[in-house]
Amino acid sequence: MLRLTWVQPEDLLGHELRQAAEDGREPWAIAARWRAAGGPEAPDRAGASPERATRYLRQLAEDLLDELADLPGRLADDEPTDLEGIRERCADWPRRAPVRPAPTQSALEAAWVGRAAGCLLGKPVEKLPLDAIRALARAVGNWPPNSYFTARGVPGALLAAHPWNRRSAATSLAENIDGMPEDDDLNYPLLNLLLLGRHGRNFTTDDVAGLWLDELPAGRTFTAERVAYRNLLSGIEPPHTARHRNPFREWIGAVIRADVHGWTNPGDPAAAAEQAHRDATLTHTANGVYAAMFTAATIATAATGAHDVHSCLRTGLTVVPPRSRLAKAVTHALQLAESPADFDTVVDELHTTHKGTHWVHAVPNTALVAAALTHANGDFTGSIARAVSGGWDTDSNGATAGGIAALLTGDPAALPARWTAPLRNRLATSVAGFDGTGFDTLAHLTWSLTHREASRP
Repeated sequence: MLRLTWVQPEDLLGHELRQAAEDGREPWAIAARWRAAGGPEAPDRAGASPERATRYLRQLAEDLLDELADLPGRLADDEPTDLEGIRERCADWPRRAPVRPAPTQSALEAAWVGRAAGCLLGKPVEKLPLDAIRALARAVGNWPPNSYFTARGVPGALLAAHPWNRRSAATSLAENIDGMPEDDDLNYPLLNLLLLGRHGRNFTTDDVAGLWLDELPAGRTFTAERVAYRNLLSGIEPPHTARHRNPFREWIGAVIRADVHGWTNPGDPAAAAEQAHRDATLTHTANGVYAAMFTAATIATAATGAHDVHSCLRTGLTVVPPRSRLAKAVTHALQLAESPADFDTVVDELHTTHKGTHWVHAVPNTALVAAALTHANGDFTGSIARAVSGGWDTDSNGATAGGIAALLTGDPAALPARWTAPLRNRLATSVAGFDGTGFDTLAHLTWSLTHREASRP
C-alpha cells in the first residue's frame, strides 16, 4: 500500500510540536490533546507513521497544526525571517563588493567534485546513529574515515544490527561506486544553475517556485521542500509556502541549495547571502534560512582564493543574527573545534548540546560542518571525514564541507584520487539535461554564469 511521506497531517503534527517547543512557543496543551486522542508521536528517522491514520485523527491533526501556527513565539524578535530584519540585527553585515574576483574554472571544478565526494562518503551511513557509524568504520580499520565506507570485512552481526542506508548502499559503498549517483545534494545546485541561467542574479522567490514546478520531480523532494511543493500546488504563494503546515522549515534543506549562490558571488558575501535568502524563503524560515545564508557567505569568501577557512567561517557568521540559535550553535562549535582534542570529543560534546534536536535540523548540522572545517584546518580529507563522522545528516554535511574545502584548494588535481577517481567525472540526476554530465562541464557552466553576471551593470 502506497504510504506518502512528509505530507500527511498526522505525520507533520509531531514534528510541529517539536518545532514549536524549539522556537519558543508553548505547545504543551495542544500536545496533550493530540496524545489523548491517540495521535502518534513524530517519527524520528522516517517520514511517516507506520499505519494510516483514521479520518478523525487526520482532521484533528489539521486543526491542531493551524492552532500551533497561531501560537506566539518568544524568540521571534531575535530570529526574524525577512531580510531587512536580519540585516538590522547583524551589526557587522558585510559591505557589498564593487569588484568580484571570479574563481577559476579549476577552482569551481574542485568545488563540484569535492561536494560530490563528500556527499558520496556520507550516503551509506545517512540515518544511522553515531555509535553505528563508528562501529562500522572501526570494524575495517577506517576510523576516522580515510576512504569510502565498505561492507567488505564488516562482521555479519554488526551489519545486521546497523544496516547501511537502504537507498544508497547499492551505489555508494566503495565496492559499488561507479560515478556519482543521484542525490538531492547535487540536484539542487543543478537547479540553481538553471535558475541563474534563466533569471539572472536578481531572480525572485517566485522564480524559484516556477522553476521547481517546471524542472523538479515532486518525488525528488523531501521534508520542507516536499511540503512547500505541495503548498504551491494547493495555490499557496511564497513565502507562505515555507510556513503553512511545514514543520521542517528550520531543517537543512535550504543549506544544500546554497553553494551556487556563493560560487557566483565571489568576494561578495552580502550578495551571496541575499541570493540564498531569496531561494531559502520558498521553503524555510529563521534558522533554516540563516544556515543557507551562512553557507553562501562562507563560500563566497572562499571563492576568491585569498582567505583561509577560519576567516571564511567568521565572515559567514556576519550575516546571521547574533542572538539566534544558529549563531550561538556555530560560535560554540568553532570554540570547541579550536582545541587540539580528538574530534570525537568535539562530536560528543555537540551531540550532548543538541540532544533532542532532530537529526536533519539546520542548527546542529551547520554547527558540525563549521567544527569539521575548523578542526581539519580546511584540509579536504580531514574536513569530509570529520563532517561525516559526526553523524546526523551525513551526506549533506559531507557535501557542504567537501565543497568548501575543495574550493579552497583551487584545483581538482589537489584532491586525493581515492576520492575523485570513483566519481568518473559524471553524475546521475533526474534534472533534465544534466544526467551523465561531467564536473568539468558543470564548472564551465558555473564559470560562464559568474562572468555573465559580473559583466552586467
